[in-house]
Amino acid sequence: MSKKHHLLNRRHWIFDLDGTLTIAVHDFDAIRKELGIPEGQPIIETLESLPLKESRKKKKKLEDIEEILALNASPAPGLKKLMETLSSQNYFLGILTLNTKENAWITLNALGLTEYFTREFVIGRWCAEPKPSPHGITKLLNQWNVSASEALIVGDYLYDLQVGRAAKIATVHVDPSGDFAWPELTDISVCSLKELNDMLDL
Repeated sequence: MSKKHHLLNRRHWIFDLDGTLTIAVHDFDAIRKELGIPEGQPIIETLESLPLKESRKKKKKLEDIEEILALNASPAPGLKKLMETLSSQNYFLGILTLNTKENAWITLNALGLTEYFTREFVIGRWCAEPKPSPHGITKLLNQWNVSASEALIVGDYLYDLQVGRAAKIATVHVDPSGDFAWPELTDISVCSLKELNDMLDL
């Protein structure tokens, strides 16, 4: 049990989407290969740096790939129960994703979660400077009219933890492997959303 579990009392929760609320299926190396992006290069930043015509074409191709994945999204273990718990306690919920806002909503619909989220609180990669920039979190905090001390982010990857630190909100790392590779960026570590929900019930 983390000594920082009191941070879960914060009322404004921001979730990463793919690999956090969903079972991770994105093969980013395969996506890079399909888009002609060198191995290890950041996908979004690389597409942004291309000449306009090529950039538009490849962005559309990426969105098509992501849409198929979104339509077939599967919920991470414990997801629905966690949403029910947070909703019953009147928590405010947002999404910060490197996916597009449109595909994020398709994913939420596939997961049966649209009742728990409001479109304006779903921040995709073109809504604000993408992670690990804190701009998306700042946008959500401003929409909610709350300070960083009232929010946390739940994510499965380095960028989620970096963006949380940059925005000075609490961080929850969900890692099914239990390796927790970035402890210096993490306030609370859990292996699943079920474990996170169990902490709320204590």
